[in-house]
Amino acid sequence: MTDTKQFEQTGERLLVRAPAKLNLSLLIAGKRPDGFHAIETIMAKVDWYDEIRIEPGRTAAIEFFCTGPRWAPQDQTNLVYRAAELILRETGPTRGVRLTLVKNIPAGSGLGSASSDAAATLLGLDRYLDLGLSRSRLMEMAARLGSDVAFFLHGPLAYCTGRGEQVTELAGEFPFAAVLILSDVNSSTREVYANYRHDPVLYEQLHAKITAFLDANRIDSVARMCANMLQRSCFQLYKELGERKQAIEALDIGPVCLSGSGSTMFLLFERGDTERVEAVHETLTRETGCGSTVVRNNQW
Repeated sequence: MTDTKQFEQTGERLLVRAPAKLNLSLLIAGKRPDGFHAIETIMAKVDWYDEIRIEPGRTAAIEFFCTGPRWAPQDQTNLVYRAAELILRETGPTRGVRLTLVKNIPAGSGLGSASSDAAATLLGLDRYLDLGLSRSRLMEMAARLGSDVAFFLHGPLAYCTGRGEQVTELAGEFPFAAVLILSDVNSSTREVYANYRHDPVLYEQLHAKITAFLDANRIDSVARMCANMLQRSCFQLYKELGERKQAIEALDIGPVCLSGSGSTMFLLFERGDTERVEAVHETLTRETGCGSTVVRNNQW
């Protein structure tokens, strides 16, 4: 899937792909005056996508439809609709649009799919309607839609701080493959953060290590740490996830990391280690019956 492009135009239809992400690290620096948690996270896009189809509308209103194998809200609370409403209100084009979200990535999975859908909608409508919006204008809109949305307006690998909306692209490449361990658990980001109890000593320790690795451009070393300070809170709320992590690690196939606030966990490998990746994927299926899929780092 390395040659897959984000945008494909066919006649009057624009197809926009919205990639999932993995948190290669996730630290909580503390709570901000506005009530949000200050985070420091390295995020990487992967080659698993939702799709958004943009076509001419039959009216001046937004026409929104949702299809695909995964659930998503099919009303005005969906971030695709909210992103379209925001960009059209801000720019004022009179042309109506028809948006169809093909939902392939599960919600509540720590893979950022709703945020990615929102960013893809902003980028897609900017292109489809020839709005010519600056990156800073799109970033401002993204921040109003959600903390992770801004990341998906950038390159495939970035260091994000603040609420997640302050994005610094990371130079170089970090080629990897990952086996995603999927779950029927729909993890609530709000509840995981609400249940979180801050550990300033752990934060300082992890922050020092990760900062040193970043200064040396060793993203691989950061990823091997499997540092996610939301893990304890997530596993307290969803005990089956913690038990699944222990069971998988008992198979001695590698460390299991949690993405975001859960529920997806993953095992990381070098991109070219195809045989090892497939062997681990088969072992997971055979020994645990867990739903899993293989992804690789995205190129854009």
